Amino acid sequence: MRRALYPLLALFTVVEALPQVKLGKATVVGQDVSEKVEFFGGIPFAEPPVGELRFKAPVLKTHLPGTTFNATSYGNACIQPIRLSGLSRAYPVPHVIKPLFGPATSLSEDCLFVNVYRPTGIAPTAKLPILFWIYGGGFFIGSSNQYDGKDLVARSVERGTPIIYVNINYRLGPLGFPQGQEAHDRRALNLGILDQIAALEWVQANIHAFGGDKNKVTIFGESAGAMSIGVLYLNPRLESLARAAIFESGSSNGPTTYPAARNEDVWKGFVEKVPSCASVASSGKTFDCLKKASAEEIAAGVLASAQLGLSLSWAPTLDTGRGSVYPDYASRLYAKGHFARLPFIAGTNRDEGTAFASQAPLSDQDIKDMLVLQHLPAVTTPLELNNTADKLLELYPDDPSVGSPYGTGAELFGLPSSYKRYASLMGDLTFVAPRRQWSQVAAKAGVKSYAYHFTHPQPVPQIGVNHGSEIAYVYAQPPVTDSAGQGISAIIADYWISFTVSLNPNDGKGVKRPEWPQYTSKNQVALQLEGGNTTAVKDDFRKEQIAYLIEKSLVLRR
Repeated sequence: MRRALYPLLALFTVVEALPQVKLGKATVVGQDVSEKVEFFGGIPFAEPPVGELRFKAPVLKTHLPGTTFNATSYGNACIQPIRLSGLSRAYPVPHVIKPLFGPATSLSEDCLFVNVYRPTGIAPTAKLPILFWIYGGGFFIGSSNQYDGKDLVARSVERGTPIIYVNINYRLGPLGFPQGQEAHDRRALNLGILDQIAALEWVQANIHAFGGDKNKVTIFGESAGAMSIGVLYLNPRLESLARAAIFESGSSNGPTTYPAARNEDVWKGFVEKVPSCASVASSGKTFDCLKKASAEEIAAGVLASAQLGLSLSWAPTLDTGRGSVYPDYASRLYAKGHFARLPFIAGTNRDEGTAFASQAPLSDQDIKDMLVLQHLPAVTTPLELNNTADKLLELYPDDPSVGSPYGTGAELFGLPSSYKRYASLMGDLTFVAPRRQWSQVAAKAGVKSYAYHFTHPQPVPQIGVNHGSEIAYVYAQPPVTDSAGQGISAIIADYWISFTVSLNPNDGKGVKRPEWPQYTSKNQVALQLEGGNTTAVKDDFRKEQIAYLIEKSLVLRR
């Protein structure tokens, strides 16, 4: 009898030794992930979006059931078109294609979880600033377990400015960003964005228990994560949920934006791949059937529709009416001053477009056709859209010496010259011009901001300093083979932490680093982030090309 008690007593001893937080009536049990950092993961911030809650706005969940909650690991990732061994080879996605940091995890619709990394042993009264991450992945892949925040938190402790790091999951693909007229009519749009808002509301309600200050939340994200933050900025309500942001390679007007009805065929293509609902795919009444479909059928439909090439069609849509999070094109809202007045850092990498450029030979007409098709129907007139496409072909000539990856001269890396041309155009169209436009709009409105240009050399010459390459450096986890990267990573992490703590990247703590000038209408400068060559530069590279893209932002549905 006494021996039978030993395992139970050992279990209690282990639990007692683990970090714990009281959240309402529940004791949340986490784990130590380093000498300086504790982790609490897999905490639900909303009811599982299954059954009748499928395709509905998240239902906030601020209390936990029971008396003890095991938060020693990440929760499920949201359903997406990957296999657990890695991304399906059907996807031409250039980054975040495997867990960069953290273990593999299972996929489920029950995936709306929040994770918290905090300095070891802090008191609930510590009131530390929060750095809140939103992952990228084209709005159809990604999960929080890819991003291990322990090194960022540990660095914040070492430099005497401790922070708490939070990351979340949000719904992806058809479950997070339904398309088509029926989704519009049912007010089932931009659910993934609403998930992010719910997670921010959870932080407002609960982060104090972990020693955080709900009034000092900085949201940051990369690619689709940064684009999501851009959409959040189009809603002044954001000012009650956060006080600042960091945009890594993404702005609200980066993706081409449509009303949901424009992508009716995309929705139909997905429903056709859900076996029990294929017969109603063209009916315009699919939701009732889809809500009854099994999770396995939905997951199969997501994977199969992605293999048809529909992956990049899942994105935020225009959403007019009460409760809208995306009421109009960003360029129009900018002009009206309809955006949150929160300070921010925003930047891009030198060769954003290489990951998205076709490696097949493309003629002038091929590129024009792709541009026109991508932006139809025209917001203005078909003629203006055609003229805009013609002008872009002039501004981005078929000249390898000015193409991307930049600074590589006439080198083609065995690829057609159109690759470097298209990479340059796509990078500016989707990332660089939207970032510069956002910086200029904010400066004109008197919003404090800082711009960066990440140019640290990367190991694959044909893709250059590509999309997503800054992430490891931000997370203080640069490649061990990159000796210069160790230094620039420490600098970047210090800038990010400093901004989170003081709304200024120049707190003078941590490693010695250059002063980062504020971006103003009279002083439009970006900080070049590069090992051994970090310095302020004028934000005027490709001046004529990017100015034209900004001028034509509405024509280009941005």
